[in-house]
Amino acid sequence: MDPQIIQSHFAASAATYDQWRQRNQFYHQDLMKLCRFYVTPGLRVLEIGCATGHLLNAVQPKLGVGIDWAEPMVTYASQNYPQYHFYCLDATTCSPLDLPSDQRQFDVILLADVLGYVPDIQQLLTNLQDFCQDHTRILMTFHNFLWEPLLHLAERLGQRRPQPPQNWLSMSDTLNLLQITGYIPIHQGQRFLVPKPIPGVSSLINRFIAPLPLINHLCLTQYILARKMPVPQDPQTLTCSIVVPARNEAGNIAPLVARCPVFGKKTELIFVEGHSRDQTWEVIQEVIQKTPQSERFKILALQQKGVGKGDAVRLGFEVASGDILMILDADMTVQPEDLIHFWEVIVSGRGEVINGSRLVYPHSHVAMPFINRLANKFFAFLFSYLLGRPIKDTLCGTKVLWRRDYERIAAGRSYFGDFDPFGDFDLLFGAARLGLQCVDVPVRYQPRSYGQSNIAHVKEGLILLKMCWLAAQKLKFF
Repeated sequence: MDPQIIQSHFAASAATYDQWRQRNQFYHQDLMKLCRFYVTPGLRVLEIGCATGHLLNAVQPKLGVGIDWAEPMVTYASQNYPQYHFYCLDATTCSPLDLPSDQRQFDVILLADVLGYVPDIQQLLTNLQDFCQDHTRILMTFHNFLWEPLLHLAERLGQRRPQPPQNWLSMSDTLNLLQITGYIPIHQGQRFLVPKPIPGVSSLINRFIAPLPLINHLCLTQYILARKMPVPQDPQTLTCSIVVPARNEAGNIAPLVARCPVFGKKTELIFVEGHSRDQTWEVIQEVIQKTPQSERFKILALQQKGVGKGDAVRLGFEVASGDILMILDADMTVQPEDLIHFWEVIVSGRGEVINGSRLVYPHSHVAMPFINRLANKFFAFLFSYLLGRPIKDTLCGTKVLWRRDYERIAAGRSYFGDFDPFGDFDLLFGAARLGLQCVDVPVRYQPRSYGQSNIAHVKEGLILLKMCWLAAQKLKFF
């Protein structure tokens, strides 16, 4: 592939680009919908191959920077959207130093339908590392190679903008390129099965039929969300907050405190007591009085005014000061010592939202009866499909994430609404919406040594089904 031919082609077609875009508006609207799902308004966004700037404008960035190697495209983009910054540069060779000092680091980098025209994709992805921070997301879209004959036919029939010679990448090709250039794929998917508007048919098929298993492999648009390989953080510079929702758990408070690990520069243990019928609140106060506290370890105690674990978790997170937030159930079925594994994963950068999994190590039937195990596997399968990433145990209450990411999840909570009485799915759904990297950490699941489970199986099972329907609408069939 000759770079000069590609550059000349796009320079020559710049004047008619928006006419073709309008002609295939149905496709471009779906592409915008996908990008707006992952790119929330108010971020710093860099678009590679920005053309005339319409996609960059659609994601409503706080700072929008577009790079294209065809000068006429950059001219049209600057005229269309003077509030953003457009540059004629080669993204495979340019560096942040080619941009003004306040335009060098980004939250999101868009490569929408660009990879097919890049002569050296490996060099491009390697070069983009310099524009990334640890939290930066790269969102790339590309056409399914199965559509190559149909798209060539559409070109001959005058239904598609004339194209130069291009690469045709499979999903595995693109994932491999990301791996060898130092990126971690977070999410991948396919969408858009009917590219032309047929009233009452196209939108229905594209929204509800195209995302179904097997059928989705036939879709036109393929996409991957990725992040660069993060740099591990120094654990001794970080602080940690462990939130422990506690209802009717008086007998577990003292052993939990005695066995709780201390992490980093400072760890705070936050009990949130919720309308207990036993002496849980009183025991928490006694344990606080008896436990030596220091600058490196302290215990806080709160009482809920609301109800439910979800309310308790949100209350605990509101007062938490740690860089890293943890949820540990007070029933001690997940051992406090296992939090060490969660800490190691998150500070190393190998995950951003860490989900506990009770389904790896052997556990007694007392701790998890057969019906519970069956329900866990069913909901794990269903939520893995809906979230687009494997989650082995969605019902484990132990979760760990960065406070900065929780604040972003909380800020975008209105997208889903106040739907989660458990406090777990609010985090999982929000993480999927923001493109955070979720990973599982196995935990050793033990029977209770005190009290009885607070779970109401039938009622909570119905709530979970309702949440699955919500996830389907907001995350899969949008």
